[in-house]
Amino acid sequence: MNFHGTDVRQKALTLLRGGARNADVARKLGVPNGTISYWKHLDRARRGECPGRHDPPCPRCDGRPLDSAAYSYLLGLYLGDGHISRYAGHRTPNLMITCSDTWPGLMDACERAMRVVFPGNSVCRVRKKGCHNVKVYSRHLPCVFPQHGPGKKHERPIVLALWQQAIVDAHPWDFIRGLIHSDGCRITNWTTRVVAGERKRYEYPRYFFTNTSADIIRLFTDTLDKLGIEWKTLNQSRAAVTISVAKKASVSLMDAHVGPKY
Repeated sequence: MNFHGTDVRQKALTLLRGGARNADVARKLGVPNGTISYWKHLDRARRGECPGRHDPPCPRCDGRPLDSAAYSYLLGLYLGDGHISRYAGHRTPNLMITCSDTWPGLMDACERAMRVVFPGNSVCRVRKKGCHNVKVYSRHLPCVFPQHGPGKKHERPIVLALWQQAIVDAHPWDFIRGLIHSDGCRITNWTTRVVAGERKRYEYPRYFFTNTSADIIRLFTDTLDKLGIEWKTLNQSRAAVTISVAKKASVSLMDAHVGPKY
């Protein structure tokens, strides 16, 4: 890998600010065209210019209004089952959330949240076997989701920024709903009891949330605590942790604000 000194970078920026083309600057200084493009992007961002001609303003960089409820839900989806990546051939990173075809309503809710949080950005669905990847493209994704980083989420710290925590505190149910819709579920358990000499079957609903990241589990349970939801951790041998909500009053609250996937 070649490293270029600050003097080379400054010469490149001087030429670029003078109107020179990226390719001409790269050829003149012997620097890869991609490096020149990256330097130009950072320079424009530092000077307050839009980082992309077609990229709408960012709620963090430009102060654009942000729908907090939709963002809280999308944040839950991202932490549970989403990731930000950049594919070869695409200059703009994308947030991708995989949604099973079993729950088309969840897929619609995910796409709707993306369009509200990123109005004007490109949103699409990519068909896969048994599911769709719902995507939104924006250069400002790392600004809006600062938890993004190399490696898997459970292999690095996941801590909300102060502004994110304020949004979750204002819209906790949207956050819980996003987490349940991504890595959780509502099921119906059953048991039998002997009543007056006769064995009867009883059914009762409960919620589960499973994740491998201890930090994401903590964000989930801390929010449940603030909402007055009783929960417990299930004993299991695998690395992932499962949180169960089974108390009748707590399940009723979850039903009122979250509900099953659909």
